[in-house]
Amino acid sequence: MTRLTIALGQLNPLVGDIPGNTDKVIDYLRRARDELKADIVVFPELALIGYPAEDLLLRPSLQIRIERALERVIAACTGIVAVVGYPCLEGSELFNAAGVIRDGKLVARYYKNRLPNYKVFDEERYFTAGKDTCVIELCGVDTAISICEDVWSPEVMANATAQGARLMLNINASPFHKDKQRMRQQVLKQRSVEGDMPVVYVNQVGAQDELIFDGGSMVMDRYGDLAFRAPQFEESLYTVAVDIATNSGDTGVGVDANPRVSTHINTWVNVPAQQITPALDSLAAMYQALVLGVRDYVNKNGFRGVVLGLSGGIDSALTLAIAVDALGADRVEAVMMPFRYTSQLSQDDASDQAERMGVNYKSIGIEPIYKAFMEALADEFVGCAVDTTEENLQARSRGVLLMAISNKKGYLVLTTGNKSEMSVGYATLYGDMAGGLDVLKDVSKLAVFELSKYRNTLSAVIPESVITRPPSAELAPDQIDEDSLPPYEVLDQILQRYVEQDESAEEIVAAGFNSEEVYRILRMVDLSEYKRRQAPIGLRITERGFGRDRRYPITNGWKAGD
Repeated sequence: MTRLTIALGQLNPLVGDIPGNTDKVIDYLRRARDELKADIVVFPELALIGYPAEDLLLRPSLQIRIERALERVIAACTGIVAVVGYPCLEGSELFNAAGVIRDGKLVARYYKNRLPNYKVFDEERYFTAGKDTCVIELCGVDTAISICEDVWSPEVMANATAQGARLMLNINASPFHKDKQRMRQQVLKQRSVEGDMPVVYVNQVGAQDELIFDGGSMVMDRYGDLAFRAPQFEESLYTVAVDIATNSGDTGVGVDANPRVSTHINTWVNVPAQQITPALDSLAAMYQALVLGVRDYVNKNGFRGVVLGLSGGIDSALTLAIAVDALGADRVEAVMMPFRYTSQLSQDDASDQAERMGVNYKSIGIEPIYKAFMEALADEFVGCAVDTTEENLQARSRGVLLMAISNKKGYLVLTTGNKSEMSVGYATLYGDMAGGLDVLKDVSKLAVFELSKYRNTLSAVIPESVITRPPSAELAPDQIDEDSLPPYEVLDQILQRYVEQDESAEEIVAAGFNSEEVYRILRMVDLSEYKRRQAPIGLRITERGFGRDRRYPITNGWKAGD
């Protein structure tokens, strides 16, 4: 029986920062070797450049920079084996590669066989698929190397098994969406059983624009049982001890693990179940994803802090809670911008929450700004009836104030529109859509309520009346959202079927929804594409968000039901 100590480098890279990412890889490599006494350290997919690097991969200087970085890693890699992901140019072809480094030499290189080209992935734009299997002897064990999508393919595991592999190391940059961790675990279970070998799965953590990577690195034993799971949404270094059967007298393959390696150096734990970080439930995972998404977007882009309009409504209340949890109260400013239709309850709730969360809070009335706009437009509006134009001017007055604060203080404006609103265009261009990041862009209205209730179980920061009263934009007297939209219990089901599941109007009607309402809502979704194209980027937490994985033409003649 051979015991390997394997370190899992669950890194949070900055896309494009090749020197910085390389520094981090080398630091983790040295810690794994010197402090943790690891035999092997494994890093995520494309760790040296970060994922997804998009058209940075097409830059002429890419390979020169990567070669310099790889040389640094190779020089540092003595006394330990490292598996590192990076882009590799061979002739005119670029490959998504994993390099195996030992004793100051690159001893093997594997090219990703399965290139995902669906949803948020477009790897075929950049990479050529590899064709070969990589099985290499590492510390006395024949070890297969694979990259992300490869482990979802039974054929890749079958090829590794045929070449005598007894262990698979799988490096990943797998983005989060609701229920993704369960799906990964099921796939790893299938592969480990098929290959009769442990699978070590190392995943990237951190946010890159709209994508959130949740880590959750895992190890499956040969029987498909989960032996180790790292925390989600946390960057760190972890170790596992993997026992490999190397002769006919050995009866099995097992895994031991120690939890947080920074404080548990080379300590073997006899009960592996204690080393399995409990899986987050759905709401907790979504909330933590949004917190990490805000933190990384703000910090990686160099903003001093954030500012948002706090209306007394539930969307801005949840956005404020996420922002404070991500950045701390001292980096968050909330602004109430009341108008003649803003209720006293809304103003009280906004002030109450701001005080509970300890943020910098201001109230700036928009009545003078609105009047100035109306006076300037008086001649243009002669003979025109009052309509949504006046409502939109309220939102645009608020947008001007927030953007001015942003410019002056170096703060990012967080917008607060949810997925339900963005789906049907229930938002104002250059008004409540003005900003740099829409935290809730992929969060349905019903999910906003659920996440708000969840956040209050951690500490009661959102006033109860914000959660219980009917949603309203307060742009007209006694206005509520259901004046122009179906109840969210109905609307969100229709939107999920159409936007996320691509069901047709006929299929949705057949599921029991009102035909007239379905066609009206679907038409609103289709007509609002031009707004979504001009909306801020939003954090993705479902399998189908408004971003990389849903691209529809603005100008088109398609109609639901044709």
